[in-house]
Amino acid sequence: MSKGPFSPSQFIPTKWSTAEEKARFGNALLHLIDSGFARNIFTDRLYGRLSNCFGHIAHYSSTGFYEEWFLSLTAQVRFFEHTLRFPCYGDPEFTFSDVESEIQREVRNRDYLPRYQLLLAEEERTAELTSLERLEGKYRCPAKGLDERPVSAPPPDGGEAVEPVQGLLF
Repeated sequence: MSKGPFSPSQFIPTKWSTAEEKARFGNALLHLIDSGFARNIFTDRLYGRLSNCFGHIAHYSSTGFYEEWFLSLTAQVRFFEHTLRFPCYGDPEFTFSDVESEIQREVRNRDYLPRYQLLLAEEERTAELTSLERLEGKYRCPAKGLDERPVSAPPPDGGEAVEPVQGLLF
């Protein structure tokens, strides 16, 4: 029994990999995604195969690959965009192109990209609102009533007080 949506019967074995290995890879990648890209699920075995699929190139280590594609929501959105854009070249008797195509189909069916784009937008909004609050606390003048006017300080030379040209920035 398969631990995921893919079964060996969906895939063509290669000279170097069985249909079972192809299904195991596809299910392992979806499991990683479903875990929210948990680091402990990104094994060296999964890295070894994934770094050779979807046009990826191997990094110096699985840690480097993980940091490039999974460490932040921005990276995860880039991963989905990259995965979905890849044209899945090759003959399934020699490549994992059949698995790549099925993974793309499953990623689309599960709406991973729009879901992660929404999470990223919410993260960015929260960060921007935090910055806005900090900047308003630093630069915004205290609120004044409609009938209050800014207080003018007398100039240092003892002449007449001059009204400020601009009261509030926001």
